[in-house]
Amino acid sequence: MLWRVRTTLPDRPGALAVLAARCGEAGVNILGLQIFPGIEEVTDELILRTPEQWTTAEVGALLDSAGGRAVVALPCTESALTDQPARYVQAARALLARPTAFPEILADLFDAEPDPVNGTGHDTLEVTLRDVTMQVHRAAPFTPTERARGEALAAVVDVVLSRAPSQGTGSVTTTVAASGRGEVEHLVGVDSVRALIGGEVVGTASVGAVIGRDLDGGEVRDVDLSVETGWQRQGIGSGLLLAAARLAQSKGAAEVRLVTWAGNPAVLPMTLGAGLRARIRMSGDELVVRLPVSDLRPLRS
Repeated sequence: MLWRVRTTLPDRPGALAVLAARCGEAGVNILGLQIFPGIEEVTDELILRTPEQWTTAEVGALLDSAGGRAVVALPCTESALTDQPARYVQAARALLARPTAFPEILADLFDAEPDPVNGTGHDTLEVTLRDVTMQVHRAAPFTPTERARGEALAAVVDVVLSRAPSQGTGSVTTTVAASGRGEVEHLVGVDSVRALIGGEVVGTASVGAVIGRDLDGGEVRDVDLSVETGWQRQGIGSGLLLAAARLAQSKGAAEVRLVTWAGNPAVLPMTLGAGLRARIRMSGDELVVRLPVSDLRPLRS
C-alpha cells in the first residue's frame, strides 16, 4: 500500500537517518523523498510502501516514533512517484499552451483541492496574478518553497498573457472600444446591463438578488454574464463585468460573485481585463470569481 506522507523533522545531522531506520524496522520502504529546507526544521515528503493492512494511524505513529511532527498521511497511487522536476516542466508547458487554465493546473501540481478540507485542519496556497488572487487548499501545510514556486508560475502566466494578442480591456465609462469592430454601448437597466454594437445586442450581464454576506457583513450578489459567440475574446465580457459590478454596487452590494464551469478559458483574461481585484477558486466542477465592489463608482440605471 502506498502513502504520501508529509512531516517536519528537526534540522540536525542524523534526523533523516533515524526516520529511515524506523521505516526499515517496521518493514516500510521509502520509495520517494522530497525535501523542503527551513531555518530550524525541514519538511520532508515521502512516498512509503507499507504492509497492506496499515492505517493512517499506524503511519502517523511510525513517523512520530522517528521524531516527526505535523504528520499528514494520505493513501496515493504510483503516479505519486513521478519525478517532481518533470511535473513542474510539464506544468510550465501546459501553461504556455493554456495560460487561462492556471487555477486548474495550480491545484493539480500541488496535489491540492479547490475547496477547504471540511472537518479537518487545512492550509491555503494563495497566488496573485496582477490583481487577481487564486486559492487552492490541502491538508498538508504548504512550504515556503512551494509558495515561491506558485508565484513563479504566476509570473510565467503573466508573461504569456502579456504576449498574447490584445483581448481588449474594460473601462469605467459606459462605452468601450471593441477591437476595431465598432463602439460598444452599455444600456443599463434595473437589474442588467446589455452591450450593443450598431444596435445589435452582443452580450448581457444580470445582477441577481442578495445571496449572502461577506466577511464584513456586506451584501453579496450573483452576476450572470454571457457574450454572443461571434463577439467573444474582444473585451466585451470585461466591460460587461465592470459595468455589472458598478451596477451591483449602486444596489448596495459590497461584493459580486460569478460562477462558471471550471474549464472556462474566458474567465481569467476577462477578469484581468476588467481591471478589478478578484479572488478565483475552483469549487468541484465550477469556477467561482468573487469581486469586491465597494470602492467602485456606482452605475445608475
